[in-house]
Amino acid sequence: MGKVTGFMEFERADRGYRPVDERLKHWQEFVVPLSEGETRTQASRCMDCGIPYCHNGCPVNNQIPDWNDLVYNNRWQQALVNLHSTNNFPEFTGRVCPAPCEAACTLNLDDNPVTIKTIECAIIDKGFAEGWVKPEPAETKTGKSVAIVGSGPAGLAAAQQLARVGHTVHVYEKNAEPGGLLRYGIPDFKLEKTVVARRVDQLKAEGVVFHVNTNVGKDVTAFELEDKYDAVLLTGGSERPFDFFEKAPGRDLDGLHFAMDFLPQQNRRVSSEPIPGATREISAKGKHVIVIGGGDTGSDCIGTSLRQGALSVTQLEIMPKPPEKEAKLVTWPHWPLKLRISSSQAEGAKTEYSISTTGFAGENGRVTKLLYTRVGPDMKPIPGTEGELPADLVLFAMGFSGPIESDVVAQLELPVVARGRFKGIDATERDYRVKGRTKVYAAGDIRRGQSLVVWAIREGRQAAASIDKALMGRTDLPR
Repeated sequence: MGKVTGFMEFERADRGYRPVDERLKHWQEFVVPLSEGETRTQASRCMDCGIPYCHNGCPVNNQIPDWNDLVYNNRWQQALVNLHSTNNFPEFTGRVCPAPCEAACTLNLDDNPVTIKTIECAIIDKGFAEGWVKPEPAETKTGKSVAIVGSGPAGLAAAQQLARVGHTVHVYEKNAEPGGLLRYGIPDFKLEKTVVARRVDQLKAEGVVFHVNTNVGKDVTAFELEDKYDAVLLTGGSERPFDFFEKAPGRDLDGLHFAMDFLPQQNRRVSSEPIPGATREISAKGKHVIVIGGGDTGSDCIGTSLRQGALSVTQLEIMPKPPEKEAKLVTWPHWPLKLRISSSQAEGAKTEYSISTTGFAGENGRVTKLLYTRVGPDMKPIPGTEGELPADLVLFAMGFSGPIESDVVAQLELPVVARGRFKGIDATERDYRVKGRTKVYAAGDIRRGQSLVVWAIREGRQAAASIDKALMGRTDLPR
Protein backbone atom coordinates (compact mmCIF):
# COMPACT_ATOMS: atom_id res chain seq x y z
CA MET A 1 0.00 0.00 0.00
CA GLY A 2 1.00 3.65 -0.21
CA LYS A 3 0.07 6.29 2.36
CA VAL A 4 -2.43 5.02 4.94
CA THR A 5 -4.80 7.94 4.40
CA GLY A 6 -3.78 8.76 0.83
CA PHE A 7 -7.00 7.58 -0.77
CA MET A 8 -8.94 10.00 1.44
CA GLU A 9 -6.59 12.95 0.93
CA PHE A 10 -5.97 12.87 -2.82
CA GLU A 11 -8.32 12.65 -5.79
CA ARG A 12 -7.61 10.40 -8.74
CA ALA A 13 -5.59 12.14 -11.48
CA ASP A 14 -4.51 10.45 -14.68
CA ARG A 15 -2.43 11.14 -17.75
CA GLY A 16 -3.84 13.53 -20.32
CA TYR A 17 -3.75 13.80 -24.10
CA ARG A 18 -2.35 16.35 -26.51
CA PRO A 19 -5.07 18.44 -28.25
CA VAL A 20 -6.87 16.64 -31.07
CA ASP A 21 -5.94 19.16 -33.76
CA GLU A 22 -2.28 18.76 -32.78
CA ARG A 23 -2.05 14.99 -32.51
CA LEU A 24 -3.88 14.32 -35.78
CA LYS A 25 -0.92 15.87 -37.62
CA HIS A 26 1.57 13.16 -36.65
CA TRP A 27 1.98 9.48 -35.81
CA GLN A 28 3.77 9.79 -32.46
CA GLU A 29 2.35 8.92 -29.05
CA PHE A 30 0.33 11.81 -27.62
CA VAL A 31 -0.16 10.84 -23.97
CA VAL A 32 1.01 13.50 -21.51
CA PRO A 33 2.58 11.74 -18.50
CA LEU A 34 2.19 12.88 -14.93
CA SER A 35 5.18 14.46 -13.24
CA GLU A 36 7.24 12.33 -10.88
CA GLY A 37 5.68 14.06 -7.89
CA GLU A 38 2.16 13.61 -9.23
CA THR A 39 2.86 9.93 -9.85
CA ARG A 40 4.07 9.44 -6.28
CA THR A 41 0.90 11.15 -5.02
CA GLN A 42 -1.25 8.80 -7.09
CA ALA A 43 0.72 5.80 -5.78
CA SER A 44 -0.03 6.97 -2.25
CA ARG A 45 -3.75 6.39 -2.90
CA CYS A 46 -3.25 2.59 -2.85
CA MET A 47 -5.19 1.72 0.27
CA ASP A 48 -4.80 -1.06 2.83
CA CYS A 49 -7.75 -2.94 1.36
CA GLY A 50 -6.94 -6.30 2.94
CA ILE A 51 -7.51 -8.36 -0.20
CA PRO A 52 -5.85 -6.75 -3.27
CA TYR A 53 -8.38 -7.69 -5.94
CA CYS A 54 -6.17 -5.89 -8.46
CA HIS A 55 -3.96 -9.02 -8.35
CA ASN A 56 -6.83 -11.11 -9.67
CA GLY A 57 -7.73 -8.48 -12.25
CA CYS A 58 -4.19 -8.55 -13.66
CA PRO A 59 -3.48 -11.66 -15.80
CA VAL A 60 0.26 -11.53 -14.98
CA ASN A 61 -0.51 -11.04 -11.27
CA ASN A 62 1.50 -7.84 -10.88
CA GLN A 63 2.26 -7.11 -7.22
CA ILE A 64 0.54 -3.76 -7.51
CA PRO A 65 0.34 -2.65 -3.84
CA ASP A 66 4.04 -3.45 -3.44
CA TRP A 67 5.30 -1.25 -6.24
CA ASN A 68 2.79 1.46 -5.41
CA ASP A 69 4.33 1.61 -1.95
CA LEU A 70 7.85 1.66 -3.40
CA VAL A 71 7.01 4.53 -5.76
CA TYR A 72 5.34 6.50 -2.97
CA ASN A 73 8.51 6.09 -0.91
CA ASN A 74 10.67 7.18 -3.89
CA ARG A 75 12.27 3.75 -4.28
CA TRP A 76 11.84 3.62 -8.05
CA GLN A 77 14.59 1.13 -8.86
CA GLN A 78 13.21 -1.40 -6.39
CA ALA A 79 9.75 -0.80 -7.86
CA LEU A 80 11.16 -1.66 -11.29
CA VAL A 81 12.65 -4.90 -10.00
CA ASN A 82 9.30 -5.85 -8.47
CA LEU A 83 7.41 -4.95 -11.64
CA HIS A 84 9.76 -6.98 -13.85
CA SER A 85 9.39 -10.00 -11.57
CA THR A 86 5.90 -10.60 -13.00
CA ASN A 87 5.87 -8.70 -16.30
CA ASN A 88 8.65 -8.78 -18.90
CA PHE A 89 7.31 -5.82 -20.83
CA PRO A 90 5.45 -3.30 -18.66
CA GLU A 91 6.10 -0.58 -21.24
CA PHE A 92 3.72 -2.44 -23.59
CA THR A 93 0.99 -3.06 -21.03
CA GLY A 94 1.45 0.44 -19.60
CA ARG A 95 0.49 1.79 -23.01
CA VAL A 96 -2.06 -0.56 -24.57
CA CYS A 97 -3.56 -2.72 -21.80
CA PRO A 98 -7.19 -1.79 -20.94
CA ALA A 99 -6.23 -2.10 -17.24
CA PRO A 100 -8.54 -4.78 -15.81
CA CYS A 101 -6.54 -4.23 -12.61
CA GLU A 102 -8.12 -0.80 -12.22
CA ALA A 103 -11.59 -2.24 -12.74
CA ALA A 104 -10.82 -4.66 -9.87
CA CYS A 105 -9.37 -1.96 -7.58
CA THR A 106 -11.31 -1.58 -4.34
CA LEU A 107 -11.46 2.18 -4.90
CA ASN A 108 -13.31 1.52 -8.16
CA LEU A 109 -16.38 0.86 -5.99
CA ASP A 110 -16.41 4.66 -5.75
CA ASP A 111 -15.37 5.20 -9.41
CA ASN A 112 -11.93 6.40 -8.31
CA PRO A 113 -9.50 3.50 -8.78
CA VAL A 114 -5.78 3.94 -8.33
CA THR A 115 -4.13 4.95 -11.63
CA ILE A 116 -2.32 1.61 -11.77
CA LYS A 117 -1.61 1.62 -15.51
CA THR A 118 -0.12 5.12 -15.36
CA ILE A 119 2.12 4.26 -12.41
CA GLU A 120 3.26 1.05 -14.12
CA CYS A 121 4.21 2.97 -17.26
CA ALA A 122 5.99 5.64 -15.21
CA ILE A 123 8.12 3.00 -13.46
CA ILE A 124 9.36 1.38 -16.65
CA ASP A 125 9.83 4.64 -18.56
CA LYS A 126 11.94 5.96 -15.67
CA GLY A 127 13.84 2.68 -15.67
CA PHE A 128 14.83 3.12 -19.30
CA ALA A 129 15.61 6.81 -18.83
CA GLU A 130 17.89 6.07 -15.87
CA GLY A 131 19.64 3.17 -17.60
CA TRP A 132 18.35 0.58 -15.12
CA VAL A 133 17.00 -1.73 -17.84
CA LYS A 134 19.96 -3.77 -19.03
CA PRO A 135 20.48 -7.15 -20.71
CA GLU A 136 20.57 -10.08 -18.30
CA PRO A 137 22.33 -12.90 -20.16
CA ALA A 138 22.60 -16.30 -18.52
CA GLU A 139 25.85 -17.02 -16.72
CA THR A 140 25.92 -20.64 -17.92
CA LYS A 141 24.30 -22.45 -20.85
CA THR A 142 22.20 -25.58 -20.47
CA GLY A 143 23.00 -27.09 -23.85
CA LYS A 144 19.28 -27.22 -24.65
CA SER A 145 17.72 -25.36 -27.57
CA VAL A 146 14.22 -24.01 -28.17
CA ALA A 147 12.57 -22.71 -31.35
CA ILE A 148 9.82 -20.14 -31.00
CA VAL A 149 7.52 -19.53 -33.96
CA GLY A 150 6.14 -15.99 -33.84
CA SER A 151 7.57 -12.90 -32.16
CA GLY A 152 4.53 -11.22 -30.64
CA PRO A 153 4.33 -10.58 -26.88
CA ALA A 154 3.88 -14.27 -26.04
CA GLY A 155 6.89 -15.30 -28.11
CA LEU A 156 9.08 -12.48 -26.84
CA ALA A 157 8.19 -13.15 -23.20
CA ALA A 158 8.92 -16.86 -23.55
CA ALA A 159 12.16 -16.15 -25.41
CA GLN A 160 13.44 -13.85 -22.68
CA GLN A 161 12.54 -16.23 -19.86
CA LEU A 162 14.15 -19.23 -21.56
CA ALA A 163 17.30 -17.35 -22.61
CA ARG A 164 17.85 -16.03 -19.10
CA VAL A 165 18.00 -19.55 -17.65
CA GLY A 166 20.59 -20.61 -20.22
CA HIS A 167 18.73 -22.20 -23.11
CA THR A 168 19.64 -21.37 -26.70
CA VAL A 169 16.60 -19.64 -28.16
CA HIS A 170 15.83 -19.06 -31.85
CA VAL A 171 12.76 -16.99 -32.78
CA TYR A 172 11.26 -17.34 -36.26
CA GLU A 173 9.25 -14.39 -37.61
CA LYS A 174 7.61 -14.20 -41.04
CA ASN A 175 7.70 -10.39 -41.17
CA ALA A 176 10.72 -8.12 -41.62
CA GLU A 177 10.88 -7.11 -37.94
CA PRO A 178 10.04 -8.85 -34.65
CA GLY A 179 7.07 -7.75 -32.55
CA GLY A 180 3.97 -9.33 -34.07
CA LEU A 181 0.87 -7.20 -33.54
CA LEU A 182 2.90 -4.88 -31.31
CA ARG A 183 4.76 -3.80 -34.43
CA TYR A 184 2.32 -4.42 -37.28
CA GLY A 185 -1.10 -4.12 -35.66
CA ILE A 186 -1.08 -1.42 -32.98
CA PRO A 187 -0.62 2.05 -34.52
CA ASP A 188 2.43 4.14 -33.69
CA PHE A 189 0.31 6.81 -32.01
CA LYS A 190 -0.52 4.23 -29.33
CA LEU A 191 2.82 2.38 -29.26
CA GLU A 192 5.85 3.83 -31.01
CA LYS A 193 7.95 1.10 -32.58
CA THR A 194 11.15 2.32 -30.94
CA VAL A 195 9.57 1.04 -27.71
CA VAL A 196 9.37 -2.45 -29.24
CA ALA A 197 12.79 -2.25 -30.91
CA ARG A 198 14.66 -1.48 -27.70
CA ARG A 199 13.25 -4.63 -26.07
CA VAL A 200 14.20 -6.70 -29.12
CA ASP A 201 17.72 -5.29 -28.84
CA GLN A 202 17.79 -6.35 -25.19
CA LEU A 203 16.73 -9.89 -26.10
CA LYS A 204 19.44 -10.07 -28.76
CA ALA A 205 22.01 -8.99 -26.16
CA GLU A 206 20.72 -11.79 -23.93
CA GLY A 207 21.46 -14.33 -26.66
CA VAL A 208 18.13 -14.69 -28.45
CA VAL A 209 18.59 -15.24 -32.20
CA PHE A 210 15.91 -13.82 -34.52
CA HIS A 211 15.22 -15.25 -37.97
CA VAL A 212 13.06 -12.64 -39.74
CA ASN A 213 11.41 -12.95 -43.15
CA THR A 214 11.14 -16.66 -42.37
CA ASN A 215 7.70 -18.20 -42.62
CA VAL A 216 7.64 -21.53 -40.81
CA GLY A 217 5.60 -23.93 -42.90
CA LYS A 218 6.85 -22.39 -46.14
CA ASP A 219 10.46 -21.16 -45.93
CA VAL A 220 11.35 -23.80 -43.35
CA THR A 221 9.22 -26.78 -42.47
CA ALA A 222 7.83 -27.38 -39.04
CA PHE A 223 9.36 -30.87 -39.13
CA GLU A 224 12.83 -29.35 -39.50
CA LEU A 225 12.32 -27.34 -36.33
CA GLU A 226 10.97 -30.34 -34.49
CA ASP A 227 14.03 -32.39 -35.49
CA LYS A 228 16.58 -29.64 -34.82
CA TYR A 229 15.44 -28.29 -31.44
CA ASP A 230 14.70 -29.82 -28.06
CA ALA A 231 11.36 -27.96 -27.91
CA VAL A 232 9.22 -25.91 -30.26
CA LEU A 233 6.85 -23.21 -28.97
CA LEU A 234 4.14 -21.90 -31.28
CA THR A 235 3.11 -18.29 -30.59
CA GLY A 236 1.88 -17.28 -34.04
CA GLY A 237 -1.26 -15.53 -32.83
CA SER A 238 -4.87 -15.70 -33.98
CA GLU A 239 -4.67 -14.14 -37.42
CA ARG A 240 -7.68 -15.43 -39.32
CA PRO A 241 -10.31 -12.66 -39.32
CA PHE A 242 -14.02 -13.12 -38.94
CA ASP A 243 -15.81 -12.48 -42.24
CA PHE A 244 -19.47 -12.11 -41.33
CA PHE A 245 -20.22 -10.66 -44.77
CA GLU A 246 -18.79 -13.43 -46.91
CA LYS A 247 -22.17 -13.96 -48.61
CA ALA A 248 -23.49 -10.38 -48.31
CA PRO A 249 -24.55 -8.54 -51.47
CA GLY A 250 -21.66 -6.48 -52.84
CA ARG A 251 -18.95 -8.30 -50.87
CA ASP A 252 -16.79 -8.53 -54.02
CA LEU A 253 -16.60 -4.74 -54.49
CA ASP A 254 -13.26 -2.97 -54.20
CA GLY A 255 -12.84 -0.89 -51.05
CA LEU A 256 -13.80 -3.58 -48.52
CA HIS A 257 -10.84 -4.64 -46.36
CA PHE A 258 -10.02 -6.41 -43.13
CA ALA A 259 -8.49 -4.20 -40.45
CA MET A 260 -5.30 -6.23 -40.48
CA ASP A 261 -4.86 -5.56 -44.19
CA PHE A 262 -5.15 -1.84 -43.46
CA LEU A 263 -3.29 -1.20 -40.19
CA PRO A 264 0.05 -2.92 -40.95
CA GLN A 265 0.47 -0.85 -44.09
CA GLN A 266 0.52 2.41 -42.15
CA ASN A 267 2.89 0.96 -39.57
CA ARG A 268 5.24 0.04 -42.40
CA ARG A 269 4.98 3.54 -43.88
CA VAL A 270 5.88 5.15 -40.56
CA SER A 271 8.87 2.82 -40.21
CA SER A 272 9.89 3.36 -43.85
CA GLU A 273 9.48 -0.36 -44.40
CA PRO A 274 8.41 -1.39 -47.90
CA ILE A 275 4.87 -2.66 -48.33
CA PRO A 276 5.01 -6.14 -49.89
CA GLY A 277 5.00 -5.78 -53.66
CA ALA A 278 1.93 -7.90 -54.32
CA THR A 279 -0.16 -6.02 -51.75
CA ARG A 280 -2.58 -3.34 -52.89
CA GLU A 281 -2.12 -0.11 -50.97
CA ILE A 282 -5.09 1.01 -48.89
CA SER A 283 -5.61 4.65 -47.90
CA ALA A 284 -8.44 6.56 -46.24
CA LYS A 285 -7.38 9.93 -47.65
CA GLY A 286 -10.33 11.87 -49.04
CA LYS A 287 -12.78 9.04 -48.36
CA HIS A 288 -15.90 8.37 -46.34
CA VAL A 289 -14.73 5.54 -44.10
CA ILE A 290 -16.92 3.08 -42.25
CA VAL A 291 -15.42 0.87 -39.54
CA ILE A 292 -17.47 -2.18 -38.60
CA GLY A 293 -16.65 -3.30 -35.05
CA GLY A 294 -16.57 -1.47 -31.74
CA GLY A 295 -13.42 -2.85 -30.10
CA ASP A 296 -9.80 -1.73 -29.87
CA THR A 297 -9.01 -2.72 -33.44
CA GLY A 298 -11.93 -0.62 -34.64
CA SER A 299 -10.60 2.36 -32.67
CA ASP A 300 -7.17 1.84 -34.21
CA CYS A 301 -8.77 1.97 -37.66
CA ILE A 302 -10.52 5.22 -36.71
CA GLY A 303 -7.36 6.96 -35.51
CA THR A 304 -5.40 5.78 -38.53
CA SER A 305 -8.10 6.89 -40.99
CA LEU A 306 -8.37 10.34 -39.44
CA ARG A 307 -4.59 10.83 -39.61
CA GLN A 308 -4.59 9.74 -43.24
CA GLY A 309 -7.09 12.49 -44.07
CA ALA A 310 -10.48 10.76 -44.23
CA LEU A 311 -13.46 12.98 -45.07
CA SER A 312 -15.52 11.24 -42.41
CA VAL A 313 -15.28 8.18 -40.18
CA THR A 314 -18.32 6.28 -38.90
CA GLN A 315 -18.08 3.30 -36.59
CA LEU A 316 -20.86 0.72 -36.58
CA GLU A 317 -21.57 -1.53 -33.59
CA ILE A 318 -24.28 -4.19 -33.65
CA MET A 319 -24.56 -4.23 -29.85
CA PRO A 320 -26.74 -1.73 -27.97
CA LYS A 321 -25.09 1.36 -26.53
CA PRO A 322 -23.68 0.34 -23.13
CA PRO A 323 -24.72 2.17 -19.96
CA GLU A 324 -22.50 5.04 -18.83
CA LYS A 325 -22.00 3.38 -15.44
CA GLU A 326 -22.00 -0.26 -14.46
CA ALA A 327 -23.87 -1.81 -11.54
CA LYS A 328 -20.90 -1.96 -9.17
CA LEU A 329 -22.31 -4.48 -6.72
CA VAL A 330 -23.14 -6.82 -9.61
CA THR A 331 -19.92 -6.65 -11.63
CA TRP A 332 -17.06 -5.59 -9.35
CA PRO A 333 -14.27 -6.78 -9.25
CA HIS A 334 -14.82 -8.20 -12.73
CA TRP A 335 -14.46 -6.29 -16.00
CA PRO A 336 -17.63 -4.23 -16.41
CA LEU A 337 -19.76 -3.57 -19.45
CA LYS A 338 -20.06 0.20 -19.70
CA LEU A 339 -19.65 3.00 -22.22
CA ARG A 340 -16.04 3.77 -23.03
CA ILE A 341 -14.95 6.49 -25.44
CA SER A 342 -11.51 5.73 -26.84
CA SER A 343 -9.02 8.48 -27.66
CA SER A 344 -9.53 7.72 -31.37
CA GLN A 345 -13.31 7.93 -31.15
CA ALA A 346 -12.92 11.30 -29.43
CA GLU A 347 -10.91 12.58 -32.39
CA GLY A 348 -13.96 12.99 -34.58
CA ALA A 349 -15.61 9.66 -35.37
CA LYS A 350 -19.36 9.09 -35.24
CA THR A 351 -20.41 5.86 -33.52
CA GLU A 352 -23.71 4.16 -34.30
CA TYR A 353 -25.04 1.40 -32.03
CA SER A 354 -27.65 -1.34 -32.66
CA ILE A 355 -26.97 -1.34 -36.38
CA SER A 356 -26.37 -4.35 -38.63
CA THR A 357 -24.78 -4.25 -42.06
CA THR A 358 -26.88 -6.03 -44.69
CA GLY A 359 -24.79 -5.44 -47.80
CA PHE A 360 -22.86 -3.06 -50.00
CA ALA A 361 -23.54 -1.18 -53.22
CA GLY A 362 -21.18 0.48 -55.66
CA GLU A 363 -20.32 1.83 -59.06
CA ASN A 364 -17.72 0.64 -61.55
CA GLY A 365 -16.70 -2.16 -59.24
CA ARG A 366 -16.01 0.06 -56.19
CA VAL A 367 -18.06 0.42 -53.04
CA THR A 368 -20.00 3.68 -52.64
CA LYS A 369 -22.67 2.74 -50.08
CA LEU A 370 -23.15 0.54 -47.07
CA LEU A 371 -26.62 -0.89 -46.54
CA TYR A 372 -27.90 -1.41 -43.01
CA THR A 373 -30.83 -2.06 -40.74
CA ARG A 374 -31.39 -1.22 -37.10
CA VAL A 375 -31.67 -4.14 -34.68
CA GLY A 376 -33.37 -4.60 -31.34
CA PRO A 377 -31.86 -5.90 -28.09
CA ASP A 378 -32.40 -9.44 -29.45
CA MET A 379 -30.18 -8.59 -32.48
CA LYS A 380 -33.15 -9.08 -34.82
CA PRO A 381 -33.79 -6.52 -37.59
CA ILE A 382 -36.44 -3.88 -36.93
CA PRO A 383 -38.70 -3.58 -39.99
CA GLY A 384 -38.75 -0.14 -41.56
CA THR A 385 -35.32 0.93 -40.24
CA GLU A 386 -33.36 0.08 -43.38
CA GLY A 387 -30.97 2.73 -44.69
CA GLU A 388 -27.66 3.42 -46.38
CA LEU A 389 -24.48 5.33 -45.62
CA PRO A 390 -21.91 6.79 -48.04
CA ALA A 391 -18.85 4.54 -48.02
CA ASP A 392 -15.65 4.73 -50.07
CA LEU A 393 -13.68 2.50 -47.71
CA VAL A 394 -15.14 -0.14 -45.37
CA LEU A 395 -12.92 -1.73 -42.74
CA PHE A 396 -13.90 -4.97 -41.02
CA ALA A 397 -12.73 -4.92 -37.39
CA MET A 398 -14.86 -7.68 -35.93
CA GLY A 399 -12.11 -9.76 -34.41
CA PHE A 400 -10.32 -12.94 -35.32
CA SER A 401 -11.63 -16.49 -35.52
CA GLY A 402 -8.47 -18.48 -34.87
CA PRO A 403 -4.97 -19.34 -36.06
CA ILE A 404 -3.92 -19.67 -39.68
CA GLU A 405 -4.29 -23.38 -40.39
CA SER A 406 -2.51 -23.66 -43.73
CA ASP A 407 1.14 -23.63 -42.61
CA VAL A 408 2.72 -25.05 -39.43
CA VAL A 409 -0.68 -26.14 -38.06
CA ALA A 410 -1.38 -28.13 -41.20
CA GLN A 411 2.12 -29.60 -41.47
CA LEU A 412 2.11 -30.95 -37.94
CA GLU A 413 -1.59 -31.87 -38.14
CA LEU A 414 -2.16 -30.02 -34.88
CA PRO A 415 -5.59 -30.32 -33.26
CA VAL A 416 -7.54 -27.04 -33.37
CA VAL A 417 -10.52 -26.83 -31.04
CA ALA A 418 -13.29 -24.35 -30.28
CA ARG A 419 -12.66 -21.99 -27.36
CA GLY A 420 -15.86 -20.00 -27.05
CA ARG A 421 -16.34 -18.03 -30.26
CA PHE A 422 -12.66 -18.52 -31.11
CA LYS A 423 -10.56 -21.51 -32.14
CA GLY A 424 -7.15 -22.43 -30.80
CA ILE A 425 -4.56 -25.17 -30.79
CA ASP A 426 -5.43 -27.90 -28.32
CA ALA A 427 -2.90 -27.32 -25.53
CA THR A 428 -3.72 -27.07 -21.85
CA GLU A 429 -2.82 -24.11 -19.68
CA ARG A 430 -1.31 -26.59 -17.22
CA ASP A 431 1.76 -27.32 -19.36
CA TYR A 432 1.04 -25.71 -22.78
CA ARG A 433 2.07 -28.93 -24.56
CA VAL A 434 0.14 -29.62 -27.75
CA LYS A 435 -1.99 -32.72 -27.54
CA GLY A 436 -0.21 -35.62 -29.20
CA ARG A 437 3.18 -33.87 -29.66
CA THR A 438 5.85 -34.35 -27.00
CA LYS A 439 8.14 -31.51 -28.15
CA VAL A 440 5.61 -28.96 -29.38
CA TYR A 441 3.97 -26.30 -27.20
CA ALA A 442 1.53 -23.47 -27.92
CA ALA A 443 0.87 -20.21 -26.05
CA GLY A 444 -0.88 -16.90 -26.52
CA ASP A 445 -3.66 -16.18 -28.97
CA ILE A 446 -2.83 -19.23 -31.08
CA ARG A 447 -3.84 -21.37 -28.07
CA ARG A 448 -6.56 -19.45 -26.24
CA GLY A 449 -7.98 -17.28 -29.01
CA GLN A 450 -7.92 -13.53 -29.55
CA SER A 451 -7.09 -11.74 -26.31
CA LEU A 452 -5.07 -9.00 -24.63
CA VAL A 453 -1.33 -8.29 -24.76
CA VAL A 454 -1.14 -8.93 -21.01
CA TRP A 455 -2.66 -12.39 -21.47
CA ALA A 456 -0.08 -13.16 -24.18
CA ILE A 457 2.76 -12.18 -21.83
CA ARG A 458 1.31 -14.38 -19.10
CA GLU A 459 1.02 -17.37 -21.43
CA GLY A 460 4.52 -16.88 -22.82
CA ARG A 461 5.98 -16.81 -19.31
CA GLN A 462 4.05 -19.86 -18.18
CA ALA A 463 4.88 -21.82 -21.33
CA ALA A 464 8.55 -21.01 -20.76
CA ALA A 465 8.33 -22.47 -17.25
CA SER A 466 6.73 -25.66 -18.60
CA ILE A 467 9.37 -26.05 -21.31
CA ASP A 468 12.20 -25.42 -18.85
CA LYS A 469 10.80 -28.03 -16.48
CA ALA A 470 10.42 -30.57 -19.28
CA LEU A 471 13.99 -29.99 -20.49
CA MET A 472 15.71 -29.80 -17.10
CA GLY A 473 13.48 -31.82 -14.77
CA ARG A 474 12.81 -28.74 -12.61
CA THR A 475 12.44 -25.01 -13.09
CA ASP A 476 12.92 -21.83 -11.13
CA LEU A 477 10.92 -19.82 -13.63
CA PRO A 478 7.65 -18.41 -12.22
CA ARG A 479 4.36 -19.61 -13.64
